[in-house]
Amino acid sequence: MSADSKITGVVLRPDEIRPADRGGGAKTIPLVVPSLGAKSLINGITIIAPGAAIPLHSHNCEESVMVLEGDAIAEIDGVQHRLKPMDTTWLPANLPHRFINASDTQEMKIFWIYADIAATRTLVESGETCPIAAEHMKRV
Repeated sequence: MSADSKITGVVLRPDEIRPADRGGGAKTIPLVVPSLGAKSLINGITIIAPGAAIPLHSHNCEESVMVLEGDAIAEIDGVQHRLKPMDTTWLPANLPHRFINASDTQEMKIFWIYADIAATRTLVESGETCPIAAEHMKRV
């Protein structure tokens, strides 16, 4: 970094960021991403439609998820846990998990943090692995 360049903080406003459609009733609002200067973590918000679920998957790094709104089920390594707003999970790398919207009428919102800017998602069913950052490229 040159002497005259400076990394500054950023204020992010989720209501001003168009969500990227992930399919299956899930949309993601990427927040802290490498393009902002993030070096060690990424985070964002995923909105899950009523009755929808994220497919069973794992990551190559630690993840923490907090329920912001709604009635959630966290399936962690085959065990389902009912979650309410502000309940938070911590997941080690490579542990299969998913989040399910337990409501048939209300959206569910979760805030997630990955402990690596090179975080990946591996779908259990197909074995397909994709970088989380690929979702950030869908930002409109």
